[in-house]
Amino acid sequence: MIPLSWYLFVSAALFCIGLYGVLARRNAVAILMSVELMLNAVNINLVAFWRYNSPDRPVGIAWAIFILAIAAAEAAVGLALVISIYRNKDSVIAEDLDTLKY
Repeated sequence: MIPLSWYLFVSAALFCIGLYGVLARRNAVAILMSVELMLNAVNINLVAFWRYNSPDRPVGIAWAIFILAIAAAEAAVGLALVISIYRNKDSVIAEDLDTLKY
């Protein structure tokens, strides 16, 4: 059986990669992908803690499925916004999107 610390290490690494991507990237699509990495790191934590603390109750899996649904909605709305902004401004650079006016 794989120890809990390994899951936590992988999750922390994914979260740090996602955080770096959010802070260092200029492209809005890359920022959305980094947020997805961070949400997947949270899912790994939820499932790992569920498996090691109370595997008889499906609470951890239910929360993981809920977060997957949130991530799918975030991706759909985020990509729709990025496409709309690209059509109006011809750029998806996050620094250029500081105002809501066109």
